[in-house]
Amino acid sequence: MYKLRGHHLFCLLGYRGMGYSKEYVENMTRLHQTLRNDPKTCIQLVNEPDYLCEKYPNSGEYHCQHDNIYERDAVILEKLELKIGQVLNWEDVESHIQKYVVPSDIQTVCETCFWRSYGVCEEGIQEILEGKGLREVK
Repeated sequence: MYKLRGHHLFCLLGYRGMGYSKEYVENMTRLHQTLRNDPKTCIQLVNEPDYLCEKYPNSGEYHCQHDNIYERDAVILEKLELKIGQVLNWEDVESHIQKYVVPSDIQTVCETCFWRSYGVCEEGIQEILEGKGLREVK
């Protein structure tokens, strides 16, 4: 089971193989491919640095503990009608996305995220809405 915080549920949708460091990208790719290939993989929602934060590069300020990151986590979980501590599988997360999210939500929910400018998160949401699941990362 993987422990994930709220905003990483959306980050996984837009993930295209880019990241903060080689180690972070390898870790994110491994998780992304696991969820893509086995949507029954279980995750637990947490309110703390998670599986992906473990590989965030230690190059100064640790953004995983910023208040705005916790706020984004809370907003996304509320939007998805999910709760901290909940255990569910990835396909259930995708079902919640299909039920409660539209691509334009990224513009407000993730307003301060610099990855937003790439437009890949909206594409990822659209693909979930179309039942395509997570996009293959090459």
